[in-house]
Amino acid sequence: MAPHRSVRRGTGRRIVALVVGLPAATILAVVAVLAAGASALGPADRTPALVVASASPTTAPGGSLLASELRGTRSCFVSLQADGVAPAAARQWDGTLYRDLPIPRRQGEVFAGWYATPAAAAAHEAVARVNGSKPVACGTTEQTLYGAWMSPAAAAASGTRVPILMYHQFTTKPGGESGWLRLNYSYVGAFADQMDYLSQQRFYLPTWDELDAFIDGALYLPPKSVIVTDDDADPTWETLGVPVVTKARVLTTSFVITAYRHAPSPSMYVLQRSHTDDMHTAGANGKGRMVNFTVPQIVADLRRSIGVLGVAQVLAYPFGQYDANAEQGLRETGFDMAVTTQYGYVRPGADKLALPRVRVSYGMTLAQFAAAVG
Repeated sequence: MAPHRSVRRGTGRRIVALVVGLPAATILAVVAVLAAGASALGPADRTPALVVASASPTTAPGGSLLASELRGTRSCFVSLQADGVAPAAARQWDGTLYRDLPIPRRQGEVFAGWYATPAAAAAHEAVARVNGSKPVACGTTEQTLYGAWMSPAAAAASGTRVPILMYHQFTTKPGGESGWLRLNYSYVGAFADQMDYLSQQRFYLPTWDELDAFIDGALYLPPKSVIVTDDDADPTWETLGVPVVTKARVLTTSFVITAYRHAPSPSMYVLQRSHTDDMHTAGANGKGRMVNFTVPQIVADLRRSIGVLGVAQVLAYPFGQYDANAEQGLRETGFDMAVTTQYGYVRPGADKLALPRVRVSYGMTLAQFAAAVG
């Protein structure tokens, strides 16, 4: 992972409202306030607000009056229906990615995801599966997603292993860059071909909470599943990489060194997660600060990073280095997962604080890429 070479600063805040089990009149008032607030925001600031309430899968929460409140707000209620799952409806915003779709768990079964139709749910059709990598299309004020289950044996028989792809910097030079970081630079034309391949081949793009449940054996992921990540948030990532994943509609995670970047995500298809605040620097012994610091020092750094990003979910270890202190610091600050630079694929039962990745280096052909993602 290359040293970061430029500083970009900015601000960004996201607000998510969650209302559970409130009376209908209270829900109506909350929706009205949210709608009014959204109309005052510019397009780039319209982070989807989420309202969850008890509801029938076939009736808009609160009845027709609430449905009328939704008109003109670029939002809709998405009801969730699955055996053994209490009916619920979540307000989602048109043109944004689905947010906070639950992953129910029950003894002796594996959840197989949410689908656009009952038939797709029954068949576990990966191309019709809906998650946080898919954009919402509010054709009406109400929609329904259908959940599915399968046996643990059937889930295991799929043999799913998830590659977490690792990119760094990008270049417009087909012949690549020179110097010791040459392999870190992906030619942007090759990167575009790789992202188009994932899109055209209809790969499933799990969210991190889905990967978490998959590791626990509680969620089935299709065999053609892949997670795309970029380390460091190098300027070439934003200028060259982000337009590619946005055009291809490929959900990607950018691991950000928050001491150098405070700006919000440059695309709705880019999740920003922690690469620490300021531990991506060598310590006195030549190893990274994260394996030189004490647990309190690590915790302090990670809290600064969380303060910028607003989330503690998954972290990329600086230089791929970690030890017992690093893992303890993650636990104390609420991180569920961490990725390394070790080669490999994620399977059920994997160590969540030492997840392997598949490095994509300069010169990888499309055929080699296809083989790497399976």
